[in-house]
Amino acid sequence: MIFRIFATVVVLAIIAASIWFGGPQRGAIAPTPVEASSTDLGYSARRAVLIETGPDGLPMYTVHADVIRERSVNDVEFTQVQMSFRDQAGQIWTARADHGELGQQTGSVELTGDVHVDGLLPGSPQNADLSTEKLAVDSRADVISTDDPVTLDWGGRKLSSHGMVAALAQRRLLLESAVHGIFSAP
Repeated sequence: MIFRIFATVVVLAIIAASIWFGGPQRGAIAPTPVEASSTDLGYSARRAVLIETGPDGLPMYTVHADVIRERSVNDVEFTQVQMSFRDQAGQIWTARADHGELGQQTGSVELTGDVHVDGLLPGSPQNADLSTEKLAVDSRADVISTDDPVTLDWGGRKLSSHGMVAALAQRRLLLESAVHGIFSAP
């Protein structure tokens, strides 16, 4: 008899506990649907490499970055950037900067912060180093440009200017204003 009473109390306790703990939660927070906004990151990667190839299958440019983040569907940003690109003559140029931004589908990379670009200017056997704080690299048009102060160190000779456009396909370098330095052919 005691066993039947004990078993009945246990069953009633289990039923009461399941109703108490399994019933509707008081003060529960209903899930809120989250909508994606334009500020949501699409992807992020550390020590990543981004390569865009041209119609010939060869890389137009390669970006190595400590961090790559997609800020929106149209913009990708980089930190601690090292970039290489080739001009139409096949010459490889290298660039490094603290930051960079890529407009997707544009082939244009904006580099900022201690920017250095090295390569052979067309028709020259000597390496050129361009240094500035901001530089645009358009790999499709083979143009690198800046509106900021820039220094060109070419074979140990230096020129500085405010603004520069280098049309690599046309083998042309234009220093825009406030040009300082003496540059004579060797």
